[in-house]
Amino acid sequence: MSGWNDKVIEEFRANGGQVGGQFAGAPLLLLHTVGAKSGQTRVNPMMYLKVDGGYAVFASKGGAPTSPDWYHNLLAQPRVRAEIGTETVELVARVATGDERERIWNAQKAAYPGFADYEQKTTRQIPVVVLEPAP
Repeated sequence: MSGWNDKVIEEFRANGGQVGGQFAGAPLLLLHTVGAKSGQTRVNPMMYLKVDGGYAVFASKGGAPTSPDWYHNLLAQPRVRAEIGTETVELVARVATGDERERIWNAQKAAYPGFADYEQKTTRQIPVVVLEPAP
């Protein structure tokens, strides 16, 4: 997976935040987290949804039974950075719950039905993470 991510990251940076393939036309950001165990910086490309005051990202991992590593990393260290287009912004992550989670999750599934497929593949509730500007 890291080789695939590396290609997406390279294309993102070379084209001002735009990539082709399965992400063509989709809102994409590069999330920088710090490894919860390793302390190393990690970068993961992912789709996002613009929400009031920030961005929402989805720990879908393609419908796998476990959440992606980046999700565990930001739980341990919620201060993150994201490359969005040609800008890099400092953000704080929090997990959406209740009505907020449902509203954001349903909007993402409506815009990108593949996320509904991910939901059908797993028994876990896919976390919705809101990234807001760091103070």
